[in-house]
Parts: sequence; C-alpha cells; structure tokens
Amino acid sequence: MKRFRGFVIKEFYHIFRDYRTLLILFGMPAVQLLLFGYVLTNEIKDAKIAIYDPSKDVVTRKISEKILSSGYFILEKNLNTVAEIDPVFRQGEVKLALIFEPDFAKKLEKSGTAHVQIIGDASDPNTANMLVNYASGIISNFLVSMNSENVPMQIVPEVRMMYNGELKGVYMFVPGLMAMLLMLISALMTSLSITREKELGTMELLLVSPLRPAQVIIGKVFPYVFLSFIDACIILGLGNAVFGMPIRGSVALLLLESFLYITMALSLGILISSITSSQQVAMMLSLVALMLPTILLSGFIFPVENMPGILQVFCHIMPPKYYITIIKSIMLQGNGLEYVWRETLILIGFTSVFLLLSIKKFNVRLA
Repeated sequence: MKRFRGFVIKEFYHIFRDYRTLLILFGMPAVQLLLFGYVLTNEIKDAKIAIYDPSKDVVTRKISEKILSSGYFILEKNLNTVAEIDPVFRQGEVKLALIFEPDFAKKLEKSGTAHVQIIGDASDPNTANMLVNYASGIISNFLVSMNSENVPMQIVPEVRMMYNGELKGVYMFVPGLMAMLLMLISALMTSLSITREKELGTMELLLVSPLRPAQVIIGKVFPYVFLSFIDACIILGLGNAVFGMPIRGSVALLLLESFLYITMALSLGILISSITSSQQVAMMLSLVALMLPTILLSGFIFPVENMPGILQVFCHIMPPKYYITIIKSIMLQGNGLEYVWRETLILIGFTSVFLLLSIKKFNVRLA
C-alpha cells in the first residue's frame, strides 16, 4: 500500500510539473465554458436596421424610438425612398427594414388602422425570424399602450422576407458547411502532407535537391489546390441539385472566390506544418484550432452581433467569416464583386500573411 501511495504521489508531481497537461485539464474546460456560454445564445442585440418614414409624424417617431430603445436594434440608415431598400440589404449590414406608410398617424386616427411593413434579410433565416418577431412584439406593445388611453386602434405589420421567402434552413447551412469543410480539408491535408515527410525523414532528401524551399512547399501544396477545388464544385453542385440552394450571382465569380479561399486554407495548413513535427500534432491543431472557431466565431450559426465585444474581435480575424459573407452575397443576393471586394481583399491579405510566415518559419527550421 505504501508503494502504491508513493506511486500515486509521484504521478501527481509528474502532472503538476507538466504545464501542458495542466493547461488541458483546467484551461481548456474554462475556455470552452466561457466560449460556449457567451456564443450559444438566442438573444438578439444591436441588430442594424433601416427605417423609411415618409410620414414623419408623432406616432411613427414614437414607434421608431421604442424599437431603437429596446436594446435589440440600432439604426444604420434612414431611407429616403423605397428604392434604397434592396441596395442597403445587398451591402450586408442591415438585417431589418421598417417601412411606414404615408400619413400613418392620420390614417390611424381616421380609420383606426395603419400599416407598417417589416422586411427581413432571410439569408440567415433564424436571425431574420427572430428580428421580425421582436419588432412585431414591440409594435404590439406600443399599440396596447395607445389603446389604453384612446379609441381602440390597429397597426397591421406586413412581414416580408427577402432572398429566402420560405425561410429554408439550408440557405444558412450550405454556405457555413462549405466554409468549414473546405477549411478542414485544405488545411488538414496540407499540414499532414508536409509533416509526413518530416516523420519519414524524406524532407531532407527534398531539401538537398536543386529545388528551393519555397518550390518544395508550393509543389507539395499544388495538387491539393485542385483536389480541394473539385470538392468545392461537388459541394456547390449537391447543394443546388439536392437541396435547391440557388446561385443567383455569377458562377465564375463564386468559383474564383472559392479558389481564393482554398488557397488561403492551404497556406494556413503550410503554416501549421511548419510549426509542428508530427502528423498527430498537426491533426489535433488543425481540428481544434480550426473546426470549433469556424463553427462558433464565423457567424455560421450564431450572429456575430450577439457576442461580447472581445469575441467580436476574434470573429473579425476568422477567415471563414468573410468567405461565408461572400457566398451568401453571391448565391442568395446575386451580388457582384462591387459588393464583396472588401471581403475579397481581406482573404487575399490572410493568404499573403500565412504564406510569408510559413516560408519564413520553414527557412528558420532549416537553419
């Protein structure tokens, strides 16, 4: 029993001396609890909306103020014409639009009924449905407070969903799954390919060849660019043929953006392989560091606007977030490069940084 107790104490000492084991035991559960606790929420806050109010009377101003003071919405833009609604949605910032009819207060007073149109961006159907319900509920509460003092009146909300009138969930999941699968396949396969050479000891043979280190890296990655691109085409084809996912914009632009995203993911895989020495470590790093952040912090499932400020910062350094925005913009809204140029430049920036870091790190390891 004494020997057993001594053995157990020795194991405790061994664990406490290994900071990596302690980090996994205590750090990972705490981080995941905080991450999931803040991200996994159905609450809506600070959703950007646009308002078109041709009436500009006391009632419409009160309704607008009540909606904006609820904490769920912030005003992005006051519209001057109905024609501005579609361009505002296409820019990707506004999630909801309120359209008051002309002479709103006069019609409410004379006939007892007035209409307000609530338009949601249903490219993210869950969020759009919640936003419409929140806005309708606030208008209903306002109407209750009015009817308690005056003759019963009625404000009729007319709901319209843009880009996904049937609120199909597949319109949200196909872009997100495409971003996640391409990221995992591209980064994982590239990192494993190079670390396999290191484990087998054949990397040295490649390095003594006439090829430069950069050429070795590009040569290892080159086949995966085309294989991953074929994967992207398969996902797009299945999404369209099986699930009815539309492609309203340019197919050529969509494929070019997918090619750029794949190149970015492959360059990240190269970076992972340059800082790891075994396939097991590379696989764990690729899965843990890429899959969970892609699901939680890319806006794939949970709206970025709902998250705390510090998590929103992390969201903006997640490449899948920009690719999902590009896919939805092209496939659902039919937009061209003029609407996604900013996201495209950001992906180009990520690709350049990852490639430069990986080549630099690769050269350092050779030295």
